[in-house]
Amino acid sequence: MYFVRKRLEIAAAHSLSLSYGSKCSNLHGHNWIMTIYCRAEKLNENGMVVDFSHIKDMLNEKMDHKILNNVFDFNPTAENLARWVVENVPNCYRAEIQESEDNFAAYEI
Repeated sequence: MYFVRKRLEIAAAHSLSLSYGSKCSNLHGHNWIMTIYCRAEKLNENGMVVDFSHIKDMLNEKMDHKILNNVFDFNPTAENLARWVVENVPNCYRAEIQESEDNFAAYEI
């Protein structure tokens, strides 16, 4: 099994729809640190699990300098973003999303 990991930073804003009062219900931004884990039993025709630049380009195009509530049809929590990454990046099995120094979420299949 081959494994690759890509780490990137994305600047984006969101507001959370919560069942309780929270300042996170207000629009606010983060410099999100995303760590993407991919694997494959066989390498592709280029000798890669997935091209690092394809991961970066895809996530930057979708999320960087955007209001995530306008991009996604789900509540853009770190947990939901991690799930979306795993479901949309080729060969991805784990995504870690850090929205601040102390706040981290992950999703893995």
